Amino acid sequence: MNNVFVIYTGGTIGMVKDEQTDTFMPFDFDLIAKNIPELARLNYNLTVHSFTPIIDSSNMQPSIWIEMANIIRENYDTYDGFVILHGSDTMAFSASALSFMLEGLQKPVILSGSQLPIGEIRTDARENLITALELASAKKKDKSLIHEVCIFFDNKLFRGNRSFKYNSAKFEAFRSPNYPVLVEAGVHLKYNRGALLDNSGKEFILHTRLDNSVSVLKLYPGISPEVVRAVLESPARSVIMETFGSGNTTTNQWFLDLIDLAIRSGKNILNISQCKVGSVELGRYETSKYLKEMGVISGYDMTFEAAVTKLMYLQGEFQGQREVAYWAEQNIRGEMTV
Repeated sequence: MNNVFVIYTGGTIGMVKDEQTDTFMPFDFDLIAKNIPELARLNYNLTVHSFTPIIDSSNMQPSIWIEMANIIRENYDTYDGFVILHGSDTMAFSASALSFMLEGLQKPVILSGSQLPIGEIRTDARENLITALELASAKKKDKSLIHEVCIFFDNKLFRGNRSFKYNSAKFEAFRSPNYPVLVEAGVHLKYNRGALLDNSGKEFILHTRLDNSVSVLKLYPGISPEVVRAVLESPARSVIMETFGSGNTTTNQWFLDLIDLAIRSGKNILNISQCKVGSVELGRYETSKYLKEMGVISGYDMTFEAAVTKLMYLQGEFQGQREVAYWAEQNIRGEMTV
C-alpha cells in the first residue's frame, strides 16, 4: 500500500457556495473525500493534515511555508510522497519557496488544486487530485520517480519553481514556458525523464530561515525618478527589477545614477524580464551593458515567483550581501537556465 501525506491548506478545491450570499466559502477536507468516492478504491493509505483555519491562498505567508516544510520534514521518512492542496493564485510562490527550503529532496511534493470547487458538476478537482496522488506515490525499483517540488494542473506536471499562473478562466491555469513539462497525463502517464531532477545520494536538508526584505521595481515607459527612488531607498535588502525584453532599461542618466547609488549603498538588484518566455542577457544591448558594469545581478529566465522566494531563502541563509548576490546567479534547484 502506498503511503501519501496530504496537506490541505484550502483553496477553491474545498469551497462550497453560500446560497444566501452566492459566494464561495472555504470548507474542509471531508467535503473533498465525500465528493471523490474513488479515493476509497485507491490502494493508498492517506494521512491528512488540515490547516485550521483554512487559508485563502491570497493570505499565504512565509510563516505558512515554514509550517508546511516542517510538516514534510517530520513525516519524510514515513511516507512515499506528499500532496499539498492549495489555492491556485499563489501556488507558484509556495511551490518555489518549498523547492528552495527542501534541499536534496528525494520524494515528490506535488501541489495541486482546482479552478472549480469539488462539488461543482464540471469540476477539475477530481482528476487533479487523483493524478497528483498517483504521481506522489510513483516508484521504480522502490525509488521515487520524482525528486522535486511540482505543480500538477490540467493533466500536466510542472517543475514548481518554473511555473506561474497565467489564466484564471481556464482549467489550463499554469504554464512553464522556459522549462519542459515533466509529466503529461493522458491514457498513460508520460514521464519526461530527462527533465526530472535526480537528487539520488544527496542529503535531505531543511531550511526554514526566510528573510522577506525584498522589494519590486517594475519598469514602464515614463516612470519617474520619484517612483524609482522610493523603491530603491526602501529598507529592503534586495530589489527585483522587472525590465524590458532581455533585461533592458532606459539609459537616462538619472535612472543609471539611482541604480548605481543603490548598489554602492549595499542593495542587491536582481534583473528579471517582464517577458514570460526568454532570458535576461545583460550586456547584449547597450541599454543593459551599463547595468552589468554596475553590478546588477542577472536572473536569467527565472519566473517572478522563483525570484522572490529565492531571495527570501538566500537572505535567510546569508548575512552578507555578496553571498546573496553570488548564489542568486547560480542554478541551485533547477529554477533557471544559466
